[in-house]
Amino acid sequence: MKKTLLVVLTLSFVLSLAFAREMQYAPERKALPSPGTGRIYQPSRTAPAYTFTKLPTSVIVNYYDYMIGSYNGIPLRVIPQSAGGGYFMNYHGRRQATATRRIFYTYLDESGNVINNNEISSVQNHEGYSTVAVDPVSGKPMYAWHADADDESAYYEVQFTSDAFIAGIAGLFNDLQIAVDNPITITPPNGTATSDNEFIWPTLHIGPSPVAGKRRAYMVQRNSTTTHGTAGPSENPYFLYADFDENDIENGVPFAWNHTTIPEMDGWNHDSVIWRRPFHSLTVDNAGNVYYVGYHFAYDANDVSVQEADLDVFKCDNYGQGTWTRVSGFSHLPTWNPMGLQGGDNGYFVDENSNGYPDNELVWMIVNSSHLNATTDVNGKLHAIGNWSMGHIEGGYWGDFQLVKEFVFDPATEEFTINEVYPQKDPADDYNTVFIPWDVEAPWGVAEYYPGGDGNYYLNPVKFWPFPHWDSAAHGDAMFFHYSNHKITEGNEEGMMAAVWQDAMRARLFNYYGDTDYSNFANTPEIYISVSPNNGDLWSEPICLNNVETPEFAGIKPMWVYPADKVIYVGTDPDTNKKIGKLGVMFYNDYTWGSNAITPSYHPNPDGGEVMFMELQITFPLGEATNDPNAPAVSNMLHQNYPNPFNPTTTINFDMPVAGHANLSIYNVKGQLVKTLVNDNQPVGRRTFTWNGTDKDNRPVSSGLYFYRLTANGSTETKKMMLIK
Repeated sequence: MKKTLLVVLTLSFVLSLAFAREMQYAPERKALPSPGTGRIYQPSRTAPAYTFTKLPTSVIVNYYDYMIGSYNGIPLRVIPQSAGGGYFMNYHGRRQATATRRIFYTYLDESGNVINNNEISSVQNHEGYSTVAVDPVSGKPMYAWHADADDESAYYEVQFTSDAFIAGIAGLFNDLQIAVDNPITITPPNGTATSDNEFIWPTLHIGPSPVAGKRRAYMVQRNSTTTHGTAGPSENPYFLYADFDENDIENGVPFAWNHTTIPEMDGWNHDSVIWRRPFHSLTVDNAGNVYYVGYHFAYDANDVSVQEADLDVFKCDNYGQGTWTRVSGFSHLPTWNPMGLQGGDNGYFVDENSNGYPDNELVWMIVNSSHLNATTDVNGKLHAIGNWSMGHIEGGYWGDFQLVKEFVFDPATEEFTINEVYPQKDPADDYNTVFIPWDVEAPWGVAEYYPGGDGNYYLNPVKFWPFPHWDSAAHGDAMFFHYSNHKITEGNEEGMMAAVWQDAMRARLFNYYGDTDYSNFANTPEIYISVSPNNGDLWSEPICLNNVETPEFAGIKPMWVYPADKVIYVGTDPDTNKKIGKLGVMFYNDYTWGSNAITPSYHPNPDGGEVMFMELQITFPLGEATNDPNAPAVSNMLHQNYPNPFNPTTTINFDMPVAGHANLSIYNVKGQLVKTLVNDNQPVGRRTFTWNGTDKDNRPVSSGLYFYRLTANGSTETKKMMLIK
């Protein structure tokens, strides 16, 4: 595969020089053939009530029909009420099919009306993949993008400008700066410097500054140079930061940029033994910490998946001037392999020899989330959403089984939590730990089948397709990579958040599987919006918008959907005590479904589409506590084991708020005691114990799911762990 991959990547790199540096496709993990068709999920919950406070409105006809906003950021930003409210929006586009691609900005007032919409620069330069941030104090916006801005045509630069935005007048741009003058020399930890690094695809954020009265602008760029080690892309980042206040912007004072890199990720880009492909995004908190958050996958030189923790949080304290450290965790969630035929003896998910995989080799894991963003909530926790697919521990996955989840990282405890966004496990399900597509109704733990007409009963799972197009073969089998676009807002002061993605399962059932029941959805990408009233602890059933069931979307094919960076709090319903918020959304109405702009194109017609804006007013759910009697309690003492999954040893920590008796024991999935690690009095403080994968007689136990339970201080807490041999 690596030789073939090298050819593909070399070609894609050459094409990227001509076609404006789209992110380079490389197979994320091995997509395995899906076993069958499946069915549409019928939700048991009700989606939140909503109204349009701004109907879907065309901003401009745009003949560039691919990923019009930032790759890993939010291109729609709320303007603070103190500066008049409304939104700043930016995107790249062409006014005509053969025109130069340019960077545009849009200023929308508090009612969602377009006040300004134009190119930022007057120079006819080929520009792309812009980013916008808004000063939370003055409401003044700043923008960055990449373009060939100097005489060195082999490399793009990153350009930056700010808008003085005086007296509500937008478009008062300061002189353009070259913030990143590529190529950049990087010296990885092995000491072998390279001078051909091109850092583009910027993302901007604004956070606090150590300088009194100032804010600090942070900007990250990613390396488009394929790699200096193995054959695959490995985009190490390049960070900039600069201090400013509103007077600096109004007076056109150039930003004084400083820079830093993450040495470990520089090493990934130069590693000749292991290929690591990262997908990360920038966020900052209010305490001066900078985070680079996401996930990665890894393969060795023999094309074998490397089993290592794949969720990453890189942290730099002291306002970006400190040392970068990494905390990682596994995205893996254990699952089970049902029989393909009711009463049969072979699992539904099979290997290349058609043998069913054992349960202990199957997991849900993060895949195909290359364009995720990262945010923080009011409690300082970090959030990112993406797809979790049914997969094999060696790296393969089944494309028809992809579910939307978020991972949350708590910097205070350095622990990861994975929350179900859509779909969610039934609260009455006392067997499964997460939603299982072939076990969606009671009795739990029993797979569901349908009669095949030949006397056999076949597995009947529900399936999901959280992408804006039905055709996984689009763009040379690269649709999963190019079209993944999950976005999540930051938490506002009331703890309100929104998660936005797209789905095309009903279109796929008709176009790919030929199910005529869904013929009305043949040309229908759908927008899904799930909201949380409490910083992601509870996610609602998603609102679904499409051109079949939503009258306001008649004739619209939405693509490249981006929510605003935060929900605007409106108030609380006096009758229900539910919070009400407004969510702005930017998207693209694609005249011909699928991208013409990227290579290979999906269709030959460069007819483009429209940049659109809309705003919804949504009534959020209450956020009441779960009624699932089997849901694990919020942990006050017991921490997640590390590593997890593990082989053969793992560490378990728990905290004793007061001295007393503690029992820490291991149980199997049948509830049988495997081993007791401690059963005596423990002092105050953090306690640490190691389990080596043996039972009470010191015999090695088999691979699989285990539970560890702590009983102390009058309460009991339980967590899961996975032993993989």
